[in-house]
Amino acid sequence: MPTLDRLDVRALRDVIVTYRDTVRNHAGGLNKLNVYPVPDGDTGTNMSRTLDAVVAEMESADPDDLGATCDAISHGSLMGARGNSGVILSQILRGLTSTLKEQAEGTGQRVADALTAASAGAYQAVLKPVEGTILTVVRESADAAKAASHG
Repeated sequence: MPTLDRLDVRALRDVIVTYRDTVRNHAGGLNKLNVYPVPDGDTGTNMSRTLDAVVAEMESADPDDLGATCDAISHGSLMGARGNSGVILSQILRGLTSTLKEQAEGTGQRVADALTAASAGAYQAVLKPVEGTILTVVRESADAAKAASHG
């Protein structure tokens, strides 16, 4: 996927579909890495199924309406969450979309703010957060986005 200068509704939808496809293609590898919060070997499968629900819900929303698309992503992830990893992912997507839908186009700063909200939501969703997991990935992504948006 090319680098984006702004994240509009069409780009957001494309990012979500690409993310779903990428997780689906690497579900087996993610399952092997699965050690947290429960080492049951299903993280990739659960994230893939959660994202299938997100894309299905998103496809029912107006493709030109950022608010409706963000609401669909959030609702689809919550209702379609599978396993602990799906619940954590749903909180990440909820944090992202709650911030992104407040503005017509996502600038670098808006995306950084959205990733920060996503990270906070993910950490709050877990009783005992452990570093070296998806929690760390989303937190470090937020930090990198903040740094990039400032220059």
